[in-house]
Amino acid sequence: MSTPQQTEPATDPSTAEDAIDLRREYEESGVAAILDELDRDLIGLKPVKKRIREIAALLLVERARKQLGLAHEMLTLHMSFTGNPGTGKTTVALRMADLLHRLGYVRRGQLVTVTRDDLVGQYIGHTAPKTKEVLKKAIGGVLFIDEAYYLYRPENERDYGQEAIEILLQVMENQREDLVVILAGYADRMERFFTSNPGFRSRIAHHVEFPDYADPELVGIAEQMLERQNYRLSESGREALTRYIGRRRQQPHFANGRSIRNALDRARMRQANRLFERGGTLSSEELSTIEAEDILASRVFTMQVAGSEDET
Repeated sequence: MSTPQQTEPATDPSTAEDAIDLRREYEESGVAAILDELDRDLIGLKPVKKRIREIAALLLVERARKQLGLAHEMLTLHMSFTGNPGTGKTTVALRMADLLHRLGYVRRGQLVTVTRDDLVGQYIGHTAPKTKEVLKKAIGGVLFIDEAYYLYRPENERDYGQEAIEILLQVMENQREDLVVILAGYADRMERFFTSNPGFRSRIAHHVEFPDYADPELVGIAEQMLERQNYRLSESGREALTRYIGRRRQQPHFANGRSIRNALDRARMRQANRLFERGGTLSSEELSTIEAEDILASRVFTMQVAGSEDET
């Protein structure tokens, strides 16, 4: 009688030395916490959150490949954030800086935010030192250039923005392992900027578009802002704010969340004056509640056209 042959147990690839548990890496690196925080703190922005998760997945996989010694190229991580003001671009950039740091793509999780004035000088020989000083501060982290298209002013022959652009392009290419640059601004202006400066377009790997908030989302953002300051809207106050948002959106210089924050600051001022004029003993609820009258007193309800975002 022949003896049955014994077979070697199959090797579980998940326990092999050349394997990495991406889910565990996702949790232990802190990326999961950052993305959960993004979901919790930012209302709406579903396409933005989806894009950030896709970028995070790419970074995790590339890091795993590097750890296992697989062939890989240096990732280009420079980004473009386009959208109207107040749509969360700076907030997402802060989270992105943290995410890149936790995954080891930048040495520091800092975000340095600048505009043209921080980079471009007003006379010959002034721009290069300014730009290099900003880059020195940002190196090892993320540089966020807001309204980046203002760097390029072809209508002014004596403008020094081109000098700053050339220095930035050189650093973005030669030191991309130690600096991530995020360019931000209105979508149409950024498109013209990239057309005029193809060197930037070729260095940008990830384009993220930030949509405007819907009215219900803006109400939710307002309630979130108030809650952080121990305020709340009464039911009628909430209805008044919904009406305010519908009107304010139709007026010039509407800036999404930024305009809502400004409106709430003014509503709190009106509430404070209303309570002070009334006098007497006030409960914590009265001190914490924004009523309809605090919002309906805005000139948005009486003016046909608001001249600026500062209209009250």
